[in-house]
Amino acid sequence: MKRNTASAFAAVLGLCALAALSGCSELALLDPKGPIGEAERRLIFIAFGLMLIVVIPVIVMAVWFPHKYRESNTEAEYAPKWSHSGKIELVMWLIPMVIVILLSTLLWIETHRLDPYKPLAAPDKQLPVEVVSLDWKWLFIYPRQGVAVVNELVFPAGMPLAFDITSDTVMTSFFIPRLGSQIYAMGGMRTKLHLLADTEGEYVGQNQQFSGAGYPDMFFPARAVSQAGFDAWLQKVKASPETLNMTRFDELRKPGVAAAPVYFSKIEPGIFEAILGKYDPMTKQGSPQPAGPGGYGGHGGHGGQGGHGGQAGSQGHGQ
Repeated sequence: MKRNTASAFAAVLGLCALAALSGCSELALLDPKGPIGEAERRLIFIAFGLMLIVVIPVIVMAVWFPHKYRESNTEAEYAPKWSHSGKIELVMWLIPMVIVILLSTLLWIETHRLDPYKPLAAPDKQLPVEVVSLDWKWLFIYPRQGVAVVNELVFPAGMPLAFDITSDTVMTSFFIPRLGSQIYAMGGMRTKLHLLADTEGEYVGQNQQFSGAGYPDMFFPARAVSQAGFDAWLQKVKASPETLNMTRFDELRKPGVAAAPVYFSKIEPGIFEAILGKYDPMTKQGSPQPAGPGGYGGHGGHGGQGGHGGQAGSQGHGQ
């Protein structure tokens, strides 16, 4: 009877493990497509392994102790006056302390190494993209190419991406799981994120912060393509008759889900800084700033830059 019970318990554990492993291919975090995502996956596994040093013995003892010292086991040692063991105390305190020190050291090093504000290449080797979170869609502005797109992010595989991110609605969270890292988008503040896709493919981008009725549909495709594919896509965008200016932006910002990508072949210079400035008391509301070198807008005021410090401290790649 006891053997049958043990066999059944082992079978249930095996089935649970098989079910868990069979779903691993669907977990985007465990199938990264870039160096940041790969580093974060490695960090997850190391932290998980260190925690198992405590978790597995505890689970084993939780089963073994009641079984060994059950009332019907007359062969087990009976010590009703036992109260203390120096060896047990040493193990109970020393092992968790060592694990906490190792985890703390590892996370400190990796959090700084994977700082989302840290560029992955020189500025001229990166593709700058300005991201604006809306209700309930994403606006991607390519300042160097002079185009903008709603709900579609396309970039060359192997080229580092430099995102400047803000929100024209409530706080949201920008996240492409297979590339790694999520970071908040907030009105009047600029957060930064640097990512890279090693291989071509289509990855899911999403908002991880509840933002209203359209939140479940706030997804976008993030497509890593060849340089030739990116150039062809740019030509497609530039064929659009639409221009993105503040008047058109006011229409975009109205709550609603975009049924299909919207392309803008031209953008008003400094429009990203104007969006930042709408919520910054130090700048004139809604007034586009002059474009800087390489097609970038001006800094837009202290409020837009003020988001850097707070986010760098709380939002790392390892999140």
